[in-house]
Order: sequence, then C-alpha cells, then structure tokens
Amino acid sequence: MAGTETHYTLDRPNFDKPVKLLIVVAPYYKDIADNLVAGAKAEIEAVGGTWEICEVPGALEVPTAIGIADRCSNFDGYVALGCVIRGETTHYDTVCNDSSRAIQLLGLQGLCIGNGILTVENRPQAEVRADPAAMNKGGGAAAAALHLIALGRKWGAQTKGVGFKAPSEAIQLADTENGPTTA
Repeated sequence: MAGTETHYTLDRPNFDKPVKLLIVVAPYYKDIADNLVAGAKAEIEAVGGTWEICEVPGALEVPTAIGIADRCSNFDGYVALGCVIRGETTHYDTVCNDSSRAIQLLGLQGLCIGNGILTVENRPQAEVRADPAAMNKGGGAAAAALHLIALGRKWGAQTKGVGFKAPSEAIQLADTENGPTTA
C-alpha cells in the first residue's frame, strides 16, 4: 500500500520576493477538495506566499482556467486541484488523461503548475490522499509549483548570454552592430 512507503521530500524553496499562486480547484467532491485546498494553502503560506482560489465545475475545466488566468493576470504559479473517482464508464479515462495532458502542455509552455488532481479507484483512496495529515497531495502540488517558480526565478535571473538568442534579440543585436538599415 502506498501509504506505508516513505518518500524523499525536497526542502522548501526560499524566495527573496514574495510569490503569488492561483489555486484552481474543481470541488465536485467538496470534502476532498476542501482538504486538498487546506494542504495547498498551508504549503504556500509556509514560504510566505499568497494565494487566490478559483473554483471550476470539473477537472476538465482546471487547465482552461489556468490558461485564462495566465493570459489575464499576474500569478507566479498555479496549483491544480480536484478529484476523479473511477466510475462505470470510460468517462473517467477521458477526464484523467485530458486534464493531465492539458496541464502538462501548459507547463511545457513555461507555466509553473503543481498538479494535484487525484485520479483514484474509490473514495477511501481519495480521502487518504487529500488529507493534510496523511498523504497531503494538495500540499505536494503546491510544493511542486513553488519549486518550479524557484527554478524559473533562478534561471531567469542568469544573464551570461549562454545559449541561443531569441530571433528578436538577434535582430536587435545586428541592428546595434551594423547601424540602422535603409530600404
């Protein structure tokens, strides 16, 4: 059983500037969602961060809300929370796969997201995973987002000029080296 194993946990990151996260939660199973949110809030507050909460109807809407928030707001990172419990149809597979894939794609675009959408076989599994005093998957998702924010700040601050320049930077550099061009 997963609850009896021990796992290595990274130390909390330190931030020189405050972090602000959006917790996007699908409260379909309200008690489970509330526990996930409690774990996430505690983890964010433990590093001196702030958070806002956005509720959406279901797990499929979580990535869309994160995408909208990223385009329209100024969050450093996101915590995706919810619970999908296997039922009698293939809807479970669709929701699990599509929500996870969309979150992963947003992450590959540079968003710092901790995925705490539980995908379980039954309610008891969800309850133990959501419980902040047990597996605390909400806290784990927040910790993942915080670690990604810390990496982004660390690497974003490096200005040694190593690697390739973006096309707009290369054009600007060429203009300053060659002088203005005339058409």
